[in-house]
Amino acid sequence: MAQDHDHEHGSGPAHHQGGAHGHGHHHGPARSQGHGGGHDHTHIDFGQMLPMLVSEAELFTPAYLQAAGWLREQRPDPGLIVDAGSGPGVISGLFAETFPGARIVAVDGAEPLLSEARARAERLGFADRFGTIEAELSEGVGDLEYPADLLWASRSLHHVGDQRAALTGFVRSLAPGGTLALLEGGLPTRFLPRDTGIGRPGLEARIDAVHDEWFTRMRAELPGSVEETEDWPALLAAVGLRHTATRTFLVDLPAPVSDEARAFVVTALTRRREGLAEGLDADDLATLDRLLDPEDKASVHHRSDVFVLTAMTVYVGVKPE
Repeated sequence: MAQDHDHEHGSGPAHHQGGAHGHGHHHGPARSQGHGGGHDHTHIDFGQMLPMLVSEAELFTPAYLQAAGWLREQRPDPGLIVDAGSGPGVISGLFAETFPGARIVAVDGAEPLLSEARARAERLGFADRFGTIEAELSEGVGDLEYPADLLWASRSLHHVGDQRAALTGFVRSLAPGGTLALLEGGLPTRFLPRDTGIGRPGLEARIDAVHDEWFTRMRAELPGSVEETEDWPALLAAVGLRHTATRTFLVDLPAPVSDEARAFVVTALTRRREGLAEGLDADDLATLDRLLDPEDKASVHHRSDVFVLTAMTVYVGVKPE
């Protein structure tokens, strides 16, 4: 798994860790086999999504650095940090930067993403204190050399059927007094004004409604799926942690956006168009086609009013000494 935006919509049908899950936002529908089963319309192939996972996490880096700095205030000197559902390792690298004395271990179920994470660590110069473990988070984070002082899970937990069981596995891997930081929820990402001048106003709100239905099906079709109220502080308490803090971090890239941000918007909307087509009406599909047509001056390729705005919420729990 990777960081992904999900019920948090991040880029909508898109990425996982990551998160991705580099992670980042919610990664919606893809057409090929992803982590662990389900039917075609809810499969997510995170390896195939690698370029988007990397670009999203890099684009959202300021918010992730804010989150890492906030965690450093609470846990100043961790010896081992685990990035659970690390995706291509972008956020792992930010933790390596924020905590120069820590060893970082990236855990993910997709080897192509872990390979990218190792290459990234080499490029950025922290490979000597970086390791990877290939493991599905439903089974915990694998065999660590020693318990983790800080475990980060960014939009990866919601890709596990039994989220409470996965959290219990996370807690087992924490040292006494260790910190679990869980990024889930937040707000859907917005790219465009409510009224874009083409089609019916409110397109993104309708896409979000269809995405929420897709997300519910995706969760129901995961192996061992268990319905869980998304009261994350209560869930942390249920697995034996003391909920100590919650904070939301804003991603605010106003218009006019950079070329990188514009390319991300094109990719994210394309994935939504492909993955959610069955749930959208003909008029909204026609509007999306115009928005994605490079030859159309009203498309996101050319518009001056494209932006990226979202909010990501982090819940922190501490294991008793």
